[in-house]
Amino acid sequence: MTERRFYHCSSSERILYSAFLILMGIGYLMALTYLYTSHESHDGEPGLSVNDVAETYYGNRSGTRLEAALRGPMSGYISIDDRAEIVAWLKSGGDKAAFESSVKPVIERQCLMCHASEAVKQFGNIPPLDSYENVRLVATVDTGLSLLTLVKLSHIHLLGIGLILFGIGFIFCLAELNRYLKNGLILLPFIAIVADILAWFLTKWDPVFAYTVVISGGLVGVAMAAQIFISLYQIWFLKRPKVPKEFA
Repeated sequence: MTERRFYHCSSSERILYSAFLILMGIGYLMALTYLYTSHESHDGEPGLSVNDVAETYYGNRSGTRLEAALRGPMSGYISIDDRAEIVAWLKSGGDKAAFESSVKPVIERQCLMCHASEAVKQFGNIPPLDSYENVRLVATVDTGLSLLTLVKLSHIHLLGIGLILFGIGFIFCLAELNRYLKNGLILLPFIAIVADILAWFLTKWDPVFAYTVVISGGLVGVAMAAQIFISLYQIWFLKRPKVPKEFA
């Protein structure tokens, strides 16, 4: 029995498959953009690096959670001078008198729109910063994302990305391609996403595993991109092979 290929699909199927693949591609690009903006500069340097990834999961054991947030995901919400004011307070020991005179005005001006106690109830898993006691809770050594947060993110990513990979792979099964290459491209992102998420927990134990996070995440992207581009090309340009006259 001849296996079904893209040239067997109706125009409706081709439109449906193309729309889905393009949407997933755009969604993945948006995810990469969010990943870049939320992780870059964790190490105090511009751009996204392996050190940024390591500090996300392992933390900066020489600094505090508050400083890590100000240099990382919150860096776009506070001026350089105000950030320097808070960091200087942290480095000096974080006493209450200095907080009231120099840090509290900055927090009231820049942070309380989201980090007031009432606002925190709406935004969810973010710390309140509307008192000295609350600020001191995040003025502790930065040990990266908590295990509870990693577990929560893990199940969301495994279930969500697993469904996306199934949809893309299901369409890719119709591609005209070497069997071993096609099977490898289908299986690779499933293995890579498991390795990626497992490496999150390993990186919290040892930052050297940040390289595994970067490499496995890159393999997921490469495999997805290959499946999407090959499928889109063949959906519209793969021609049905001509049947020899003697078999027509």
